[in-house]
Amino acid sequence: MTAQDDTTTLTQHITTLLEAHHLAPHATIEALTLEHSHAHLILRITAKGAPLLHKNRQAFEDAITHHPAIERLTLSLTAHRSPSTSPSQAAPSTGGHRPLALGERPKPGSTNHAAPPEAYLPEVKAVIAVASGKGGVGKSTTAVNLACSLARLGLKTGLLDADIYGPSLPHMLGETQKPIVDHGKLLPLERWGLKTMSIGYLVEKEQAMIWRGPMVMGALTQLMSDVSWGALDVLIVDLPPGTGDAQLTLTRKLSDKLQKGGAVIVSTPQDIALLDARRGVTLFEKIGTPLLGLIENMSYFCCPHCHERTDLFGHGGAKEEANALNIPFLGEIPLLRDIRCSADEGTPLVLREPDNPASQAYTAIARHLKDQLSHHDAA
Repeated sequence: MTAQDDTTTLTQHITTLLEAHHLAPHATIEALTLEHSHAHLILRITAKGAPLLHKNRQAFEDAITHHPAIERLTLSLTAHRSPSTSPSQAAPSTGGHRPLALGERPKPGSTNHAAPPEAYLPEVKAVIAVASGKGGVGKSTTAVNLACSLARLGLKTGLLDADIYGPSLPHMLGETQKPIVDHGKLLPLERWGLKTMSIGYLVEKEQAMIWRGPMVMGALTQLMSDVSWGALDVLIVDLPPGTGDAQLTLTRKLSDKLQKGGAVIVSTPQDIALLDARRGVTLFEKIGTPLLGLIENMSYFCCPHCHERTDLFGHGGAKEEANALNIPFLGEIPLLRDIRCSADEGTPLVLREPDNPASQAYTAIARHLKDQLSHHDAA
């Protein structure tokens, strides 16, 4: 039997199962690929079908894998929009695409709907965006440790992983649970004193996100508007690298919250990284987001055996750049094996080793950020 034959029989198999599980009127196959016995299935599902599938998802997936052509299954869901519904009716103010199928949303004014759809993070006082001009500079590790440090300093803190294509938050926090959907709202997972949310909680870790830009922006909007964040002093948002749609979406939707918080730029000391960091600074300046400062990550390496300090990527470049750009320099984070190990093991370094030099650096920066938030509250 050819690969095309396998895909054809698998499609028929899934169609039969949709009918058997009473999902046929509410779920349709949007895409199906089969490679090396690994099936990738995307179902387009209606609001009524989402709770039905949620209730029987494991049995449904197990039944699919009984097909002889597959050994592994990755199932993704996208929200169905009625063809007869105009775009303005389908998504009044939270954006056109709603790729995360979360079931029926409460009507505005109901007891389970805390704010109208256009209100983002109604009970969150401030947002701090952690950004970088390029990838590979340790931005996500920095965001996680800063969030944990702020929580240790007594702030009610949330952490949003806004990187749809490359979410790293679940691994860094050691979180493997799936969030619960309650009345069309995701309940954030609480870990290490933080309320957290990531697209990585909703998909299998091996799954590659193949969504185009509008789907990604729709998912990011849902992670802000369709998550029950509750009352928070600050929400840390770990942005994807670069200066693209995600940054613009966040700043447009959360401009009022960012005015009470701001943006933190993470860079390594070498010139090529600082060039990209400069672009990030320019972006936030153009859109009127306060710049809380620049962090020099991987600032220096200290040998664990001889304790000799080596400036692998140079040293002090970020501080000089901050002075040139007239923004605060927040501090230096050393390049230590302990930071990498703690991230891989799922326990943030500031919690695993509070007296570690890097932990002390994170805490000092977090204390400065807390002071900035307090200043905004006083104003």
